[in-house]
Amino acid sequence: MSDCIFLSLIIISAIIWIYLLGFRGQFWRSNQRFKSQTVELESYPSVTAIIPARNEADLLPITLQSVLNQDYPGSFSVILVDDRSTDGTANLAKEVAEKLNKTQQLKLIESQPLPPGWTGKLWAIEQGISQAQKITLLPDYFWLTDADIEHDLTNLRQLVIKAQRDNLNLVSLMVLLKCQTFWEKLLIPALVFFFQKLYPFAWVNDPKNPTAAAAGGCILIQRQALECIGGILAVRQALIDDCTLAQAVKFSSQSDRTKSIWLGLTTTTHSLRTYPSLSSIWDTIARTAFTQLNYSAWLLLATLLGMVLTYLASPIGLVISILTRDWIAAITSLFTWSLMTVAYLPTIKLYKISPLWAFYLPAIAFLYILMTIDSAVRYWRGQGGAWKGRVYPQM
Repeated sequence: MSDCIFLSLIIISAIIWIYLLGFRGQFWRSNQRFKSQTVELESYPSVTAIIPARNEADLLPITLQSVLNQDYPGSFSVILVDDRSTDGTANLAKEVAEKLNKTQQLKLIESQPLPPGWTGKLWAIEQGISQAQKITLLPDYFWLTDADIEHDLTNLRQLVIKAQRDNLNLVSLMVLLKCQTFWEKLLIPALVFFFQKLYPFAWVNDPKNPTAAAAGGCILIQRQALECIGGILAVRQALIDDCTLAQAVKFSSQSDRTKSIWLGLTTTTHSLRTYPSLSSIWDTIARTAFTQLNYSAWLLLATLLGMVLTYLASPIGLVISILTRDWIAAITSLFTWSLMTVAYLPTIKLYKISPLWAFYLPAIAFLYILMTIDSAVRYWRGQGGAWKGRVYPQM
């Protein structure tokens, strides 16, 4: 009886991977790529970039410069919201603008104290948008970007062309994350893989599919679409703010099938945020993992069981079946592990690291399981959502 249960679990794991490879929006192929547009627009709409920055003085000389130097033919302004930094972020931003002779293009504002019911980043974005609304001519689009992103110099132009030609309310890019240290190579590509599995990009980009997501490092959103959902105020409590914003915009577009949202991968725009140690990545994941599960202990339990069955059953089954000389179970386990490896290879290729890293996905998943458990423990201790000196309890 125990042998039958053991084999059944391995077979179920194999079925899960067959489903993921064949019926989960082809997420694993990483084929929703942001391609350069060769066609130009007759006229370009106005855009205002909003950059929330909290203690980003080390990165701004590169990232802010990449924003101010955008090769954009239309009206373009930048609002940087200094979110109560203590490292001279505002002064550094001024110096960057002065060196580029772009002081007229950059508007610096200091964030007001964080009011109840808001997360720091969204409150900074809200203030930036409020500042933009004080301008005589309101921008047609807002470009929401993080202070750690180095943009390709044609990125904004390409985003606007994509939005205009495809009639999109929101365009977002999953930028290329830093992947140089051992821990980055081990865990960062998997973060992108898991995100795509949770929100298959092809489903996100299908107006008929309710799946919605965005990547907060780079979002171009139409001003009217933002106003239609009630502005940033409508998502002010969200810790996973990018996906919550995308869901609101896509839901509001359901009555107009000609408009939608789009999310894709890019290799020309990068995040400069480094993760030199396991703890730095661990804290990033643990900050929002339990939030993704709506703070539900039952969803946590179901997720953990699902992760174990999906990622750990085959390697554990392979070891046990070899020791017990159960060759049917061994072959099934090896087949399942092979499917898992094949699924992970396109993401590994995206990050241009050795294909051998794909074989470590079960061990990687085990670490993510531990991070998810830690996320729940932190929340129950009242430490959930900690980021740059702030702790956000459930709201």
